[in-house]
Amino acid sequence: MTQRLMLLDTASLYFRAYFGVPDSMRAPDGTPVNAVRGLLDYISRLVEEYSPTHLVCCWDNDWRPQWRVDLIPSYKGHRVVEERDLGPDVEEVPDPLQVQVPVIRDVLAAYGIAVVGADGYEADDVIGTLATGAGMPVDIVTGDRDLFQLVDDAAGVRVLYVGRGVSRHDRVDEAWVREKYAVEARQYADFATLRGDASDGLPGVKGVGEKTAATLLQRFADIPALVAAVDDPTSDLAPGPRAKLRDAEAYLAVAPTVVAVARDIDLGLPDTALPAGPLHPDVLDGLVAQWGLGTSTTRLSETLARVTGI
Repeated sequence: MTQRLMLLDTASLYFRAYFGVPDSMRAPDGTPVNAVRGLLDYISRLVEEYSPTHLVCCWDNDWRPQWRVDLIPSYKGHRVVEERDLGPDVEEVPDPLQVQVPVIRDVLAAYGIAVVGADGYEADDVIGTLATGAGMPVDIVTGDRDLFQLVDDAAGVRVLYVGRGVSRHDRVDEAWVREKYAVEARQYADFATLRGDASDGLPGVKGVGEKTAATLLQRFADIPALVAAVDDPTSDLAPGPRAKLRDAEAYLAVAPTVVAVARDIDLGLPDTALPAGPLHPDVLDGLVAQWGLGTSTTRLSETLARVTGI
């Protein structure tokens, strides 16, 4: 069997499940389990369709790393409900979802599905590290466009983008990025830096939207080349963009570091092999009974057995 690695942006998927799956799905004690069951159903669907040999649920050990905030204080600032001197800030998460996250961790552990995070880093950084030099084709499942920067046809890295839903996801390769944004995938991080992203608290360069950002990167390969052009009076850079980029000089000095996902975290050697079924079936049975997970776990167990051929 050809090896293939699937990397899940886990929070992206369980948030989507929480808001997309009816909250009438509840445990016997009334606790909502729509995010738990929705995530398990998503995993079943994706594993069934793509038959990965390796699977990782990538985790946000720190959803708002201090080193990124130090560079751009507004980074994800609108999502903070409590700042902490020690440990990650507290993210705004609906209470009915918050209570389901530990259940998700327990169920994934019972299956033996790898959950990988790194202190001081986001799931995006874990994904970037695992996707880089994986030695096999990689499918990254996410609703986060920032991960388009990892798309690499030569390395077999693509993004299964669930922005329109898991059942209607896009298979993002280099041609898709080029068609959608008029830039190369390797330029996407610089494109996002110039354009900005309100959902992440990234202001971008004032007055530069998607079309202008794409045009600039078509003419100047990357942000360092653009910054050099600003300071070069002989460069072919129009007065308008030159002034906008000069005004954003301080932002452009730090934003590329914030936007670029890490690719070299020490993650050890996690066992990422796709399990053939529950690693701890008795534990899983207890979780199913406690939380009323029913058909979602049955479906996943059957899918794992079918795909692994065991």
